[in-house]
Amino acid sequence: MKYNGYAYIHTIGCQMNIYDSEKLVSILSSYGFKKTDDMNKADIVVCNTCSIRHKAEEKAFSFLGRFAKIKKKKPHLIIVMAGCVAQQEGKKAFKRIPHLDIVLGTQAFSRFGQHIDAIKSGKQKVVDTKDCLMIYEAMPDASCFNENKMSRFVTIMQGCDNFCTYCVVPYVRGRERSRKPESIVEEITLLAGSGVKEVTLLGQNVNSYGKKESQISFPELLIKINEINGIQRIRFATSHPKDLSINLIYAIRDLDKVCNHLHLPVQSGSNKILKKMNRGYTREKYIDKIFALKKECPDIALSTDIIVGFPSETDKDFNDTMNLLREIEFDSIFAFAYSDRSSAPAARFSDQIDEKEKRERLNNLLQLQEHYTQKKNKELIGETLEVLVEGKSIKRRDGFVKTRKNMEQMTGRSESNKIVHFPYEHVNIRDIIKIRIENAYPHSLWGHPVGA
Repeated sequence: MKYNGYAYIHTIGCQMNIYDSEKLVSILSSYGFKKTDDMNKADIVVCNTCSIRHKAEEKAFSFLGRFAKIKKKKPHLIIVMAGCVAQQEGKKAFKRIPHLDIVLGTQAFSRFGQHIDAIKSGKQKVVDTKDCLMIYEAMPDASCFNENKMSRFVTIMQGCDNFCTYCVVPYVRGRERSRKPESIVEEITLLAGSGVKEVTLLGQNVNSYGKKESQISFPELLIKINEINGIQRIRFATSHPKDLSINLIYAIRDLDKVCNHLHLPVQSGSNKILKKMNRGYTREKYIDKIFALKKECPDIALSTDIIVGFPSETDKDFNDTMNLLREIEFDSIFAFAYSDRSSAPAARFSDQIDEKEKRERLNNLLQLQEHYTQKKNKELIGETLEVLVEGKSIKRRDGFVKTRKNMEQMTGRSESNKIVHFPYEHVNIRDIIKIRIENAYPHSLWGHPVGA
């Protein structure tokens, strides 16, 4: 059924949630709802939620709680909790947010439309957290192209079979399942036709793509995507260290569109903690993978995820992590203090770490990484990088914005995922231009277009 109205989508969490929100927008568009950035104008509000950390979960409840008064003034307003928190909480979500209409789990997107019909027909509450063996497939449509983006996320698989003890993904996104390669290629071809220059392939463990379904491997999928006309850059996340194959290393080395950057979450530098996390590799095996990667791709940029303060982490365990940073010298890290997730096994572990100690360790880790990030950036001074132009610069904490405040600036990203700012030239968004790097800052680079 078609409805006239406006839809407001609020996304919390990871890249996969951003991709999922685009699919929700597409569904709502097919039912006659137009996307709006004004929540007060909305006839349906969707909060696409994340439960990976407690703070993200609380953000979702806080956002949805705002609509209690609005709902009284606009009884026809449909309020939807979607995504991981919805899958985790189910009907319990109504206890905290009584004015909710629909709780839509991570595997229920294909049934979203019929739930809207049910609410419109007078049904009071809908909960859908049923498991689904198939991934919801929907090709991009006009609703996905109206923002004129040069870069897009594309989910190639969902769920996870690794069951790391700190993680809720297998419980809220289900077991691992991969999309058909033909469907992925079709979607990216459509995106390329709309002007998209860069795609980031998403999955909890892209390295194991297609294994359960006996489909083509992830490196073979990269070869197919590399052949799509119009796409100029291919990124992917996340890779699991235990499944990083030599064929994937060769794909990064040999495929011209695959970016020279790898995000490889290590989580800890301590073998004791890695075993307790159920990560499936040791510190030594992780380092061996990094050395094999650097042998074939010596200039590759590396980033990682680290959790500090995992239950029973001693000073020695934490120092093992600090020493790992010194040995590998990552370009950047995403580091977090451990927080319990009620459905994850680690929530029941003893020897929990004091919150103050967690914060101190996290600060020390970030301070050490700041040194290596700036060191890596300074090594690029004098180099010429190819930069995909994203738009005008926004103010950052780097000092050059203040010192060059009278100069209009553009920004983009290098192949190695470095943020690069440069003075405004006659370039267009989506252009790939060469920039000679002249200055390095803690979180970005500054340079001039070559030949300007």
